Amino acid sequence: METRNVIAAISLSAAVIILYSLFFAPPPITKENLAEKNKTEKNTDTPNIEQKENVTEISREEALSQSKRIQFENQSIAGSISLKGAAIDDLTFKEYNVSLDNKEKIKLLAPRNATNGYLIESGFITTDKNIEIPTAETIWSVSGNNKLTDQSPIKLSWTNNQGLTFEKEISLDDKFLFTIKQRIKNSSDKKYDFYSYGQIIRNKIPEISNFYILHEGLIADLDDELIEEDYDDIQEKKFSKTAQKGWLGIGDKYWITSLIPPSGKEFKTTFDYKNKFRANFVSTEPLELGKNSSIEDKMQVIVAAKRVEIIDGYAESLNIDKFDLAIDWGFLYFITKPLFHGIDYFFKLLGNYGLAIIAITFCIRLAFFPLANFSFKSMAKMKALQPEMARLKDLHKDDKMKLQQEMMALYKKEKVNPMSGCLPILVQIPVFFALYKVLFVTIEMRQMPFFGWIQDLSERDPTSLFNLFGLLPYDVPSFLMIGAWPIAMGVSMFIQQKLNPAPTDPMQAKIFMFFPLFLTVILAPFPAGLVIYWTVNNILTMAQQVFIMKRTTVKTAT
Repeated sequence: METRNVIAAISLSAAVIILYSLFFAPPPITKENLAEKNKTEKNTDTPNIEQKENVTEISREEALSQSKRIQFENQSIAGSISLKGAAIDDLTFKEYNVSLDNKEKIKLLAPRNATNGYLIESGFITTDKNIEIPTAETIWSVSGNNKLTDQSPIKLSWTNNQGLTFEKEISLDDKFLFTIKQRIKNSSDKKYDFYSYGQIIRNKIPEISNFYILHEGLIADLDDELIEEDYDDIQEKKFSKTAQKGWLGIGDKYWITSLIPPSGKEFKTTFDYKNKFRANFVSTEPLELGKNSSIEDKMQVIVAAKRVEIIDGYAESLNIDKFDLAIDWGFLYFITKPLFHGIDYFFKLLGNYGLAIIAITFCIRLAFFPLANFSFKSMAKMKALQPEMARLKDLHKDDKMKLQQEMMALYKKEKVNPMSGCLPILVQIPVFFALYKVLFVTIEMRQMPFFGWIQDLSERDPTSLFNLFGLLPYDVPSFLMIGAWPIAMGVSMFIQQKLNPAPTDPMQAKIFMFFPLFLTVILAPFPAGLVIYWTVNNILTMAQQVFIMKRTTVKTAT
């Protein structure tokens, strides 16, 4: 019976997911969709920002030394801006280490000629090929401050031979936001048209998780439509779309590099690959530069660690629609994000994310207590009815139809629903998935310890039964890494199983007996925080079941 409940629960969960996908989830962007989108964009008359370049890839350190630079720093980031091309191409996160064992800080951006080049460009372009404009090779001059901080912006300028002066004023807040004000001053008696643009360039695909529950790649929200494109997709076919508002960027698991185009102006966004990945926008309406006058535009750049409070803060303060989706909350957004906020609340109270997960487990159990109570009462009655069910089975072993009738009559008399046992499982499945998502995608969980040997709740339990949890002096293969917490989870599941009605079919009973062992092996590679949640949840479930069973009795006629 319990096996059927599990199957029913999984089937119902699948049905919920399918119905959500059909009626509520945004339609996926297929290659056909992209082709149609591209057809509609062909008529958009915007200048091309592609530049010819011959780059010999070298190390990041060597690339940084080849150009004069303006340093920047605040409490969160440090790096430099190359005066060659005025590109933001050097950025380090001051608060984040590469790993628990490697205390080197995360370096995200790198110059275009570095092997892992990753940079941000901005400027003006024009359809008039006779106008000399700044390129990636242009050397800019600095006036005023020679270091960018959250207290002191910098000013860059470059003048061509046609009486045009291009200026950039770059400011930095105390976290991850760059604001770039761009101007062109015309001292000639000619008129020109210019289009503002911003561009992110990435030379290669970075090391990615490549897991279906997480998007890593090019991302945008354009006119309230979320666009997520994998690197492989863009290598096959470019994407373009014209929009009135939105943002675009390239997202890693824990980091986001994003552009926010000038507000209130239509722009065209393009994702493409031509030996490098590019995510850019170009304004579709020109700025008219009259004689002896000037034009100005402003864009914003956010290169951030994807901390929820940071991303949500920028979304609110800058009025960026759906910028919170830079964090991949998934289609269970309505569960995943509130679940994170609940865990984060308890973390601020308890000072430990492991304890916060345990606390939220108690809250989840409390929230679904009435539902679980109903289910466990039914299961307790089912367990108490086992002798009577065995008697009926023996009595009507040659008449299956009669046996079914008698069993249904027994269920009706005792007010037992044999399917009610699936309800707690059905509830747990989306919560389990949402918690997995939280642990997997949120940087808040990264490198956060519990107690003892668990130093990173977002990674698997590092111990193994097969070297006696580190007592024996040798390492074991990854497939034998079955740690203490997964074993505790398996044991708790086995004990819990004994509290449930045993399947009447002997074969089902044998299969079900090995189910805890199966789940122990399957869940061993999962984040330790998830296994802790499952273990504590099993213990609370058992306590509730034992309490209900002691208070549940049935009366059957023999």
